[in-house]
Amino acid sequence: MAKHVEHEVAYYYDFHPTEEDLMGETSVHATLVHYLMEVLTWLFRGQMCAVYENLNFYQTPNPKEYPLAPDIAVVKGVAFQHVRSWRVGKTGRAPQVVFEIASEETWKKDLTEKPMKYALMGVQEYFAYDPNEPPIGRETARRLFGWQLDQARRAMREMPVGPGGHLWSPHLDSFLVPEAEYLRLYDPTGQQHLTQAEAEAEARRAEARRAEVETEARKAETRRAEAEAEARKADTKRAEALAEKVRSLAIDPEQI
Repeated sequence: MAKHVEHEVAYYYDFHPTEEDLMGETSVHATLVHYLMEVLTWLFRGQMCAVYENLNFYQTPNPKEYPLAPDIAVVKGVAFQHVRSWRVGKTGRAPQVVFEIASEETWKKDLTEKPMKYALMGVQEYFAYDPNEPPIGRETARRLFGWQLDQARRAMREMPVGPGGHLWSPHLDSFLVPEAEYLRLYDPTGQQHLTQAEAEAEARRAEARRAEVETEARKAETRRAEAEAEARKADTKRAEALAEKVRSLAIDPEQI
């Protein structure tokens, strides 16, 4: 049962399943959440930023408060800490960015109820993405939806969608681009944000390309040096042949 321990609230739903906890998770859903967690964790490496997966967020000291548990929450300006749950204003600030990955059971709430709930929490940007193939049956097959907090109205306003269905996230300083079961992030120059494993693999490929270029450069230098040596040999042979020709005419080539 809910209780208070050392002035901290022991929330009921930290020890009991929520409705969302009881739902099954598809492999598509899990794969995308894990991928985005890796991308965002690597994107904010070395910075004061905490990225959480499916963490309960509360706003009051009511032990029976029903939490919001986004698939991914990005809290900038604070260091990652291992916590059972997060009480906004006590544990730390509200997340600046949250993601929900849609499923058959959740997509209606994701698109109709969650924007207002996250606005009341103080979330600055909320993104909902449908990775299912085909997309879940709606009036549109659009996959990516986004909202930004209107501070004055304490409500979310939907973001305008760019070409190809992409959205711009100021807090992530990234374009969010739908790609079927994946949601990719790109920087303002068009470079894709990678996971640590992808970045390290790319660095190895770049190092291999650099080594290959250096090897080819050394081979080219060797060929140039060999060509110059052959040219000098040819010049020497021509000079010797000319001297021999002059001597055959009874002329001392040294006197010419």
